[in-house]
Amino acid sequence: MVDDVEGSRRFQVDDAAYDRFMGRYSRPLARVFADFAEVRSGLHVLDVGCGPGALTEELVARVGAEAVRALDPSEPFVAACAARHPGVDVRLGRAEALPFDDGSVDRVVAQLVLHFVSDPAAVAAEFARVLRPDGIAAACVWDFAEGMEMLRTFWDAALTVRRDAPDEATTLRFGGPGEIAALLDAAGFVDIEEAELAVASRYGDFDELWDGFLAGVGPAGTFCLSLDGDERAVLRHELHRRLGEPRGSFTLGAVARAACGRRDG
Repeated sequence: MVDDVEGSRRFQVDDAAYDRFMGRYSRPLARVFADFAEVRSGLHVLDVGCGPGALTEELVARVGAEAVRALDPSEPFVAACAARHPGVDVRLGRAEALPFDDGSVDRVVAQLVLHFVSDPAAVAAEFARVLRPDGIAAACVWDFAEGMEMLRTFWDAALTVRRDAPDEATTLRFGGPGEIAALLDAAGFVDIEEAELAVASRYGDFDELWDGFLAGVGPAGTFCLSLDGDERAVLRHELHRRLGEPRGSFTLGAVARAACGRRDG
């Protein structure tokens, strides 16, 4: 489980670095995730763990800035999201204690967030609290074990450098089938549905991918920067080898596991 301080520290980076590393996946994911959560015009939506605003952008396009609220524990991300999306109510805070009124939104969406929170049960309870009756909560997390090709290949390579590398498939929760659904069920949500959401990102060359890790974003970037120069060189070589030693552009796929549930009555 990730504590609050450590979880937010991993994302005390500028929004441009995040966009190069993960935003290239989270933007296309936002479109299919918003469809899954049935976000449509006329609804009020809360984006929990908004980051610099990939999902927020999609929500604004669907319901308008005045109907979107957003929250993140990272000050740089809150500032970036607010600057990118004028009119959105963007706040600094934690998912375990949402600074929003009871029954104030129709949808709560959390994209690539649950695996970083310190108390998932409290987060699910907060989702239910801020939702109006019959409102929907939806969350998604990368399938670290198989579906997220960029991170899966990185950690497979990292484990050849250090056997104790913090592989996200074993250190983080909610990337497996049924995990998010079970959390929502325990919080009293009904009509729970699950889905696998598939996206992809194209890289101009291997250096474009590698530079993303050197930005120090998230657990993978943090681990990469913790290595000494020789270890990092070995990691780079092994990652390149496992990707088939690409010489030019290449595409990596990513699958997120999603679940949604309705607040009963």
